[in-house]
Amino acid sequence: MKPPIHRILHALAQRHGPIFSLRLGTRPAVVVSSAALAEECFTKNDVAFANRPRFTMAKHIHYNYTTMTHAPYGGHWRNLRRIGSLEIFSAHRLAASLPIRREEVRRLVANLVRRTDGGPAVVEMKSELTFDTMMRMVAGKRFYSDDEEARGFREVIKEVVARAGASNRADFGAVLRWIDGGKLERTAVMLLAGTDTLSVTLEWALANLLNHPNILLKAREEIDKQIGQERLIDEPDISNLTYLQNIIVETLRLYPAGPLLVPHASSEDCVVGGYHVPRDTILLVNAWAIHRDPNLWDDPTSFIPERYENEGKESYKRFMGLTLGILIQCFEWERVSEEEVDMTEGKGATMPREKPLEAICTSRPIVKNFFS
Repeated sequence: MKPPIHRILHALAQRHGPIFSLRLGTRPAVVVSSAALAEECFTKNDVAFANRPRFTMAKHIHYNYTTMTHAPYGGHWRNLRRIGSLEIFSAHRLAASLPIRREEVRRLVANLVRRTDGGPAVVEMKSELTFDTMMRMVAGKRFYSDDEEARGFREVIKEVVARAGASNRADFGAVLRWIDGGKLERTAVMLLAGTDTLSVTLEWALANLLNHPNILLKAREEIDKQIGQERLIDEPDISNLTYLQNIIVETLRLYPAGPLLVPHASSEDCVVGGYHVPRDTILLVNAWAIHRDPNLWDDPTSFIPERYENEGKESYKRFMGLTLGILIQCFEWERVSEEEVDMTEGKGATMPREKPLEAICTSRPIVKNFFS
């Protein structure tokens, strides 16, 4: 089996340097694998790389390239960004959706409590929680029920996420677009991309904690000390749970939900790292490689949350922190065998695990106070 694309590009960077060019069919591309060069791309050459390449998948998912993530740089894009900042990502809007996030987290806990009612149980961590939360926030309904509409929708999401990891080959050759572009057009659906990034990160976080029980114990001790047994953890508590936040940041470093940043495209000739980059070149930034760069990190492949103890934290991790925190607060977690959890990466745009995570889950006494 071939390794994931971010590992292939990392191996090429080890041989050819932190910036190299290649051709994806008929289209030129440049791959950047260092923090300094990535910064140069998005500061000195920010306007040159402000656009996205026009892929067939993006055409259908992003309303013919008119959404905020794929609209060409200009007045329309600036207007979308302003609307997003005010109406979607503002503190007021996030606070308004807190009851939904809180309800979905507690629904997950209630399901696990029922599974462990007779004692420890082996559970497989799914993406139900975060996806239902997103759908309830944008559509006001769940899509993990058993009715026909929900089942069909899940199949669509599964295919879209799988296709997001590998662009259509017709994007890289004009002739191929006539051959197989039709099938993609029939199957592409109008959905937001990246629906499973939170669930993927939570699964990696739990896998790391299972392989490092001392870190799991330290996180539980922090939660028990800060929150106690009289109430469940809530979003406003996350800012005070610094070690829990460190765990999330370290998980995102080692297992980023986007190992390759969303591609950019040069709208004009520019220079990066002393090399000439022609117009209409695809830019690929290998975040996975940068996150494991020994020039930036001590012991870069080890899971060490303590490395962030003196750094500030970002509020965008609030829901991830709430979910992981309540799973630690309410349950004991163990590996299903003495062997460490397999940390092999699967393929896909969000870098899922190759094998779904299984763990032994046991309810802690606190759940009796809130779930019967």
